[in-house]
Amino acid sequence: MIGKCKAIAHGSTALDYIFREGKLGNRLAFHNLCSRESKAIYEEMKLVSDYNTRCRNKFLRIEIGIAPQDEKKLSVSELAQIAHLFAKKMGLDNHQWVAVTHKDTDNRHIHIIANRISLYGEVYDTTFVSNKAARITEEISREKGLTIAKEVKIKRKHQKAKANPTREETKRELQRICYDLLEKYKGTGITGHSMFLYELNKHGVTIERMRNKQGKVYGLKFSYGEHTFKASEIGREFGYHSLKKNFEPTNKEALKRPHQTIQEPIEKNEQPDTGYQLVPKSRSSISRDNDIPQMQSPIDAVADTAMSVVDEVLEGLGGMITPTAQGDDYAEAAWQRKLRYQANRKKRGRKL
Repeated sequence: MIGKCKAIAHGSTALDYIFREGKLGNRLAFHNLCSRESKAIYEEMKLVSDYNTRCRNKFLRIEIGIAPQDEKKLSVSELAQIAHLFAKKMGLDNHQWVAVTHKDTDNRHIHIIANRISLYGEVYDTTFVSNKAARITEEISREKGLTIAKEVKIKRKHQKAKANPTREETKRELQRICYDLLEKYKGTGITGHSMFLYELNKHGVTIERMRNKQGKVYGLKFSYGEHTFKASEIGREFGYHSLKKNFEPTNKEALKRPHQTIQEPIEKNEQPDTGYQLVPKSRSSISRDNDIPQMQSPIDAVADTAMSVVDEVLEGLGGMITPTAQGDDYAEAAWQRKLRYQANRKKRGRKL
């Protein structure tokens, strides 16, 4: 069972409701009342409640729900006993109240309307009254061996939904592929990101951008085999924004790299795409003339041969990995002046 209780001001309306034809099931109890109809009952209660002029909500509306599996166990007389027991435990012995059952829903339930003002003019304390009603119905349920709503709710809450074994196995395999490739290319810049997407495609994994009604990208969707997964199901590292950050090299790493992506200068009227950037602003368009040529790293060597295949993958992801071209900025100019200064010093040293 489950119980609810609330203080109300419209006692006449509440009484009319519980006695409404079509809803009314059985009349269970009339406590401290002589009348048997809603209007007469209200007048009786009003005679008592009028002695208190300060209280506004002079009535209590109580509902007791019966579990479907317990309905067949309880006869009308047993329901009347429950109503009396509940009222007694609630402390309503000196109050007027009426209890009926309703039959207008699939589940049988009890309605109780009580006068909040006692026969002695005392006002019933409604502090946490709904919690009190729930606790008392739980006690009565235990005493009579009935279903306890609280325990059913907890059981449903902790009951895990049946997972699709095939989907779960596919998900674990996809997570393994994604994390292995992320570990391999993490922090390697735009080249590593390109290779990450290229190898995902080789493994049969496709990535689709998810857009809202305004056309703005808000996430990624991974497809592998016959199943699709949100990025959050794969891992927090694979969100639309977090995935890009995994490939951004730090400034120190960018300085150590012998090969930097040289970007084409953009026209003054063209607005740069600020959607995604992997190469730091102050290093993006610098070519080191004085560096000694070194052998390309294995990642760069593979990337040069695979870029034609990667283009299709990158085109499908749109601006997700498009580096932003930078204009003239102060940091870049300072870096170029520093390189010229170092080159001039070397020339002067050779002459001496």
